[in-house]
Amino acid sequence: MSRWRPPPPRSTPIITRAGYDALKRELDHLWHELRPEVVKALAAAAAEGDRSENAEYTYRKKQLAEIDRRVRYLSKRIPSLKIADGAPADRERIFFGATFEIEELDSGKTHRHRIVGPDETDAKKGWISVDSPLARAALKKRIDEEFEAELPGGKVRFVVLSVSYG
Repeated sequence: MSRWRPPPPRSTPIITRAGYDALKRELDHLWHELRPEVVKALAAAAAEGDRSENAEYTYRKKQLAEIDRRVRYLSKRIPSLKIADGAPADRERIFFGATFEIEELDSGKTHRHRIVGPDETDAKKGWISVDSPLARAALKKRIDEEFEAELPGGKVRFVVLSVSYG
């Protein structure tokens, strides 16, 4: 049995202005502040002598590799992103950037979500990727409109309670 896996599906290259600015800040922080510090610490650890038994050297090499991996990813990803500024003409429907509240029809539980790009999702804030099954099912729905989403726990029916932008 081989270890080959098919490549993951490409994520949608769309992002909010705030998400784009956050990624730019992260790239600048990694490249101009964090990486030089780690390189200095790595050089100091290398100067201590035997590298094969030097835990500080090993740790710093791994830390530098992680920083370089993230810098490489951000350097490729940021130029390919499209910034979605402003609200759509029809503010009554759910589109990218919308904050919406939905209710599960079976249980009566309510959920508040915001549709954002895959690079800025945050479960604690309720920000879901535009590529997620719930976001795909909710797109273009209006207040009081019902829809069904195929979630990991099975199909769930929802009704839209509110939609807002900003």
